[in-house]
Amino acid sequence: MSAAYYARRATAYERIYARPERQGELRELEAALPAEFVGRRGLEVACGTGWWTPHGARDAAYWLATDVNPETLTIARQKPLPACVTVARGDGFDLTAGAFDSGFDAAFTGFWWSHVRRLQMPAWLTSLHTLLPPGAKLAFIGNLFVEGSSTPISRTDEAGNTYQMRSLDDGSQHEVLKNFPSADEAVAMLGPRALRPRWLALQHFWMLRYELA
Repeated sequence: MSAAYYARRATAYERIYARPERQGELRELEAALPAEFVGRRGLEVACGTGWWTPHGARDAAYWLATDVNPETLTIARQKPLPACVTVARGDGFDLTAGAFDSGFDAAFTGFWWSHVRRLQMPAWLTSLHTLLPPGAKLAFIGNLFVEGSSTPISRTDEAGNTYQMRSLDDGSQHEVLKNFPSADEAVAMLGPRALRPRWLALQHFWMLRYELA
C-alpha cells in the first residue's frame, strides 16, 4: 500500500462512505462493532481518518488508533472520539515498533486487509497475534467486489493480487493494490491460534471476527 497516495488522498478519503447504496450496511457494521471490544484494550491498525475509531472504541477501556500518515491522523484527531482513545503514528507493516507494545487484548482494522499482498498476509497476521494474549478478540472489516459499485480491477499479478487505477483531485493516476478475499481464503490465513472465526458477508462489505487461543 502506498503511504504517499493515502497521504495525498486524506482530505477526500471519506467520500467512499457517502455512496448511497452502502449506507444501510455501514450503519449495520457501525452498530455491531462496539460489542466486540467492551472493556478491552484495543489496537487499531491503519485507522486512516478515524471513521471506525469511535465505533470500535465506544465501550473499550483503552484504544490506540494508529496510522502511518500524519495527514490522516490530523483528521482523526478532529473527530469527537471517546475519552479512552489515543491517536498515534504507527506503521501497520512494522508491528514490532514501540507504538504497538501497550498490553492490548483486542485488535481491529478496517479496509487494511485488502492492501496487504496475499503471500504476506499470513505472516502479518502472525505478527499481530504475537502482540496479543490468549482470549484476545479481533475484528476486520473489508470490501466485497461489486460490479458497478466497486472501482474496476485494472490487473491481476502472478500471485493473484488485484489492482485498481484511482484518480486524485489533482488529476494524478495511481495504481493501488486492492484484494478481495473470500471467506475460505481469509479464514485459511488466520493460523492455528484463531478460534471460532465468524464471517459476515453483506452486499458491499465483509466482517471477520475471532478470538485467540
